[in-house]
Amino acid sequence: MKRRQFITLLGGAAAWPLAARAQQAGMPIIGVLNSTTEEAEAPRLTAFRQGLKEAGFVEGRNVAIEHLFTDGQNDRLPMLVAGLVRRNVAVLVANATAAALAAKAATATIPIVFVTGGDPVELGLVASFNRPGTNATGMTILVNKLVAKRLELMGEIAPGTAPFAMLVDSSNPNAESDVRDAVAAAATLGRTLLIAKVATSKELDPTFADFVRQRVGALFVTPSVNFRGWRHQLSALSVHHALPASYSDRDFVAAGGLMSYGPDQSDLYRQAGIYAGRILKGEKPAELPVVQPTKFELVVNLKTAKTFGIDLSAKLLALADEVIE
Repeated sequence: MKRRQFITLLGGAAAWPLAARAQQAGMPIIGVLNSTTEEAEAPRLTAFRQGLKEAGFVEGRNVAIEHLFTDGQNDRLPMLVAGLVRRNVAVLVANATAAALAAKAATATIPIVFVTGGDPVELGLVASFNRPGTNATGMTILVNKLVAKRLELMGEIAPGTAPFAMLVDSSNPNAESDVRDAVAAAATLGRTLLIAKVATSKELDPTFADFVRQRVGALFVTPSVNFRGWRHQLSALSVHHALPASYSDRDFVAAGGLMSYGPDQSDLYRQAGIYAGRILKGEKPAELPVVQPTKFELVVNLKTAKTFGIDLSAKLLALADEVIE
């Protein structure tokens, strides 16, 4: 077992002496709950630190940060957040819906800044977008609200009547709403949508084989921190089975996926850092409005398109914010 994995398994226990020193020095501590791997989350954590810096806080200088990673094992979240609550961290940051719900269940007093793909009102995290009214606020990606646009773009790369498939992370609290919105959007477009739910990366191989047997025209991969951690495997399977796929953010396309459409997540994590800094300065999460994305980006991988033998239309390329070659 790698040293970092062992530390994570202990809920960050090895890092807590540093936190104790920070407390003794009067330095506030931010506890960050990550429902994925350190490698998958690295770009977003860099953006989070940038936001903190913009708010006047630099890690190691006037704030300490404890990063805890579940490596996709959400059943560890209650244990990890309980340890942070016992340490009385100044702010809890949760990078996904499952982490946000675990933090909210653990404390009604420690401020929480979340980044979630779901509707925080529906999830019970806040009372409203404009006035959260609780100890939690943050950023909502609302990627499931972009389903119709993503399916429309999939039609550009897989015209005809072949069914679309939708890959769902069964452990994702947003899964039900993702499926509901996608089924409605597919019906509007007149396309059949086949739903496949997986719980582990070991299920991906047989699931893709099923897609091929069912003559699927294109694959819609739902937003999920687990899928982000499996992005290299997903991209490789997509290419191996000649199944073009659409993803929710550019990390998948950078890993070899064909296309993504969604908000600029790094910008949202930067704003989460700003919110954490504002709370450290005394503002209340109950009064900080939930931030919704304003920047959306279409990213396509030209090399992967050529591998599939897909000639991307001039219309699609003109719409793209980034073309990876």
